[in-house]
Amino acid sequence: MTARINNIYTQKYQPFIKWVGGKRGLLSQLREHFPQKFGNYHEPFLGGGAIFFELYSLGCLKDKKVYLSDINSELINTYNVVKNNPIDLIENLEKYKTQHSKDFFYKIRALDREENFSSTSKLDRATRFIYLNKTCFNGLYRVNKKGYFNTPIGSYKNPNIVDRNTILSASMALENATISNNTFSKVKDNAKQNDLVYFDPPYYPLTEIANFTSYSKDNFLDEKQKELFNVFDSLSQTGCHILHSNSDTKFIKELYKEHTIHIVKANRFINSKSTGRGKINEVLIKAKNDN
Repeated sequence: MTARINNIYTQKYQPFIKWVGGKRGLLSQLREHFPQKFGNYHEPFLGGGAIFFELYSLGCLKDKKVYLSDINSELINTYNVVKNNPIDLIENLEKYKTQHSKDFFYKIRALDREENFSSTSKLDRATRFIYLNKTCFNGLYRVNKKGYFNTPIGSYKNPNIVDRNTILSASMALENATISNNTFSKVKDNAKQNDLVYFDPPYYPLTEIANFTSYSKDNFLDEKQKELFNVFDSLSQTGCHILHSNSDTKFIKELYKEHTIHIVKANRFINSKSTGRGKINEVLIKAKNDN
C-alpha cells in the first residue's frame, strides 16, 4: 500500500495487530489536527500504533526521535520482537497457522497460567500474542484480575495469522524507535517543548456497564483519568503539542474544559447488541496553547 504526499508516493506502513479502539478508521479526521511542524514524537498508550505508523508513512518522523510505550508488557515485548527479530517471528507464526484449531487456541491461551510463563522466550511470547490477537474474538485484549488473558476464540474461517509484509514493513518503521514498558506518566521524562505527544488511553466508560473490558488487571477510571489530566496539563505548560482521544462524556469534557475539545465520529464495533454499534461521538482534545 502507498500513501500520497504532494504527488509523491511513499510506502504505507500500518499496524500488525488488531486493536479495539484503534485509530485506523479515524485517521482522516485526526490527520487535520496534526501540527505542521514538531520536534520528537511520543505515544505512551501504544496499542496498535495507528497514529505512529501514519506519521511514519507521511514522512513526518524523519530524523526525529520516537518514544513508544505502553503498560502492557506482552504488547511491548511483541513490538520489540517485530523490530528486532521479524523473520523468526514470521516462521513461528507459520507453524502456529498450521496447528490452528479451537483446541490449539485454548492451549496457547492457557500458557500464561503456568508458573514458568515469565521465563518463556521473548520470541515465543510475541508469537503467542499475535496468534491470539488474530484468532480471538474481535482482537480484543482482555485480562482478568489475575492478569490472565481470557478473550474467547473468534469465529473466523481463515484468520490472517501470518501477515508477512505488514510485519516486515512495521519492523522497518520501528527500527530507530525507543520502545519501552512504562506507565504514561514517564512521558514527562523525555518530552520537550515543541514535541508531539499523542494520548490514547482506555476510554472513560459511557455508562457504568460500558466498562466491560480490562486492558490490564487495573481499571483506568476516575483517578487514573485525573492523573492523566495532570500529565497532559504539565506537558501543555512545557509547550508540547498534545492530542488526546477519549470518550464524549461529561466527566472528560469537564476535566479538560480549559483546553480545546473537538468532536470526531467513530465506529463502534464491540457491543453484544447490534443496536449498540455504529457511529458514536468521541473527543479529540488539544492543549489550549497549541494553535
